[in-house]
Amino acid sequence: MSKMNKWLLSSGLFGLLLALSGCVSTNADGTPKETGMIYRFLVKPLGDMITMLVENFNWSYGWAIIAVTIVVRVIILPLGIHQSRKTMIQSEKMQFLKPQVDIAQANLKKATTREEQMQAQAEMQKIYSENNVSMFGGIGCLPLLIQMPIFSALYFTARYTQGIQNSEFFGVSLGDPSILFVAIAGLSYLAQGYISTIGIPEEQKKTMKTMLIVSPLMIVFMSMSAPAGVTLYWVVGGVFSCIQTFITNVIMKPKIRAQVEAEMKANPPKTVVMPRKDVTPEKTEAVKKALNTTKPNGKGRNAGKQQRK
Repeated sequence: MSKMNKWLLSSGLFGLLLALSGCVSTNADGTPKETGMIYRFLVKPLGDMITMLVENFNWSYGWAIIAVTIVVRVIILPLGIHQSRKTMIQSEKMQFLKPQVDIAQANLKKATTREEQMQAQAEMQKIYSENNVSMFGGIGCLPLLIQMPIFSALYFTARYTQGIQNSEFFGVSLGDPSILFVAIAGLSYLAQGYISTIGIPEEQKKTMKTMLIVSPLMIVFMSMSAPAGVTLYWVVGGVFSCIQTFITNVIMKPKIRAQVEAEMKANPPKTVVMPRKDVTPEKTEAVKKALNTTKPNGKGRNAGKQQRK
């Protein structure tokens, strides 16, 4: 995984935290403003759905939160899978470009002038553009922008819907923090991280170790001070993320890998850069020495003619 990809993943988690407080307009005490667009079109309807399930079907607020979260996640599941599929296709294609990318990176490291650096960077961009591969691995902003307001709305729905604060779920008060729910949420996202490493090279796994720890820790950190109703939302989201990651990494990825291999076999990647010949002074001297050894006593053909004279 490149530094750019790791930065995008880290910033994505941080962006999620910002989105939870930024997508919904809030008052000074943290409660959502009822005049905000996200509140009126997402938070309020989701809250009404939870209340309807409790009042009409005699459900507990805990089961209502679980049901609403699952319904919303199922609706946006195709979007997430579509984005994951695009990312995996680009990632598999990158493996076939790696030899050329390594050469371009080596040229960039060897560059000593600004012109050489610009040339190496241009080579890198040309490798991807000529082979129709995204440098960012197919990571797009649109799916993330679509999902963030929905996740934010679920968060505020679980936190501020009337009745949740005073209810219990399996003996756990949904209005107070719960260490049990925090632990389950952390473990669910840890499991999701493990599933995401299935079927990837060992070298890539090593670069992902940090993210496998950071993601669950951030969920635990955010859940420690949150009411159990919100943490329950994180638990359901974590379990659902495990299912989605299993679908993409275990079921879809082998098929995509075979598809890309067949495509690359039929249409090999275009060669943009080639290894440059390393003509160093040491090698030049070695060549001269080898040539001199073919001439007895260091004398050439003309010297032999002079002797005959």
